[in-house]
Amino acid sequence: MPAVRPTPFDLVFGDLAPDRFPAVRAELEAAQAAPRDRDSFLMARSTIQLVRELLPEEGSGEEVGQLAAFLHHAYLFWLAGTPTLELTGVELSALLGDPAEPGPAAPPPEFYVAFPTRRVWVAAIADAPPEPLDGCFLGLEADGSLSVLAALGLRPDRPGLSVAEVRGPREATAGRADGSPLFGAALTGGDAAGLASVTDGAELLELGWRAWLAAGRHSGD
Repeated sequence: MPAVRPTPFDLVFGDLAPDRFPAVRAELEAAQAAPRDRDSFLMARSTIQLVRELLPEEGSGEEVGQLAAFLHHAYLFWLAGTPTLELTGVELSALLGDPAEPGPAAPPPEFYVAFPTRRVWVAAIADAPPEPLDGCFLGLEADGSLSVLAALGLRPDRPGLSVAEVRGPREATAGRADGSPLFGAALTGGDAAGLASVTDGAELLELGWRAWLAAGRHSGD
């Protein structure tokens, strides 16, 4: 799964991870804590120091939660060797139209799937306008739930990004509550422009599951 364009991990943690994440790993191994155990991850002294350094001075509780989620996914992504799948426009169209079955190989334990630029718009954050989806960090939990962290609003003139996290088992989802199809464009003129939309957390989780299941095909290449 070669990376073609910079991921949010590259932009935020590319220089930081080699210096700081080994200490986190050493602490978790000493405590015999599973890497995916977020409570143990956040209690590690090295993690606490990182959160303090990265969080704005006037950070809110919501921002702390978003940073913690992003940091944990970034750490797991680093542990896995930063595997990245970049979807083409054709692959994205197939993903949106097909519920997908598992591929012949298992995806990495944590990976990043990059979506075509500005093709999918997400409104999964309450009281916030839709933002373009750069991609999602995906990881399977011990209980079989999928953890999805969406990276939103990445652009050259913006120093940061937005994130939205959902997790859960895959559930049958035929369409939206209003009867419209999943991933149908919610932006004005979106259909004509070939755009897709994610309108809530359940839809984001379904998108993550489709990407997870389809990634097995690429893992076997």
